[in-house]
Amino acid sequence: MKVSQAIIERRSVKAYDPQHKMSEEEISKLMSLAMLSPTAFNIQNWRFVVVTDPALRQKIRSASWNQAQVEEASLLIVLTADLHAWAKQPERYWSNAAKPVQDYLVPAIGQYYNGNTQVQRDEAMRSCGMAATTIMLAAKEMGYDTCPMDGFDFDAVAQLLNLPEDHIPAMFVVVGKALKEAMPRGGQLPMDEVVIYNQF
Repeated sequence: MKVSQAIIERRSVKAYDPQHKMSEEEISKLMSLAMLSPTAFNIQNWRFVVVTDPALRQKIRSASWNQAQVEEASLLIVLTADLHAWAKQPERYWSNAAKPVQDYLVPAIGQYYNGNTQVQRDEAMRSCGMAATTIMLAAKEMGYDTCPMDGFDFDAVAQLLNLPEDHIPAMFVVVGKALKEAMPRGGQLPMDEVVIYNQF
């Protein structure tokens, strides 16, 4: 499938076949592709919590306004972010680069993030958003449908997942086999309203 076709065909599906199971190979492939998503300074601050425990998924559904897809889709991925990934052995992120690149970028990571909690959070959300898009397009190519979600109690989900204090949830992506097609597109704004050249 071409990327452009996956973009056109990707829709937010709400109804999934609860009997369908993804293989470990499929899940591994999907997560491997997600891990190729871009992050600032290559700090790879996303953490993908793949929730497979049925009892836990039921509890997360309760914390998600009882939305059925949380429990019934083949896969529930909670995209979370390590807000302090930048400070955790940052040399790892450039270990394969040439030494001059390492010497420049590794100290720059700390200079950029240290003491700037707003940037840490903003970068975390941007990174998770890009990874979510990668997951949804890759899943479409693999024959699966998806739904990105932020309709949940963030604090409750963080507690259910036992997230460390320096981690935050960003969003869910559910993946599975659709029981019915998505609703028709609600309506697209005209390009000349959303694409601005140079200045407003």
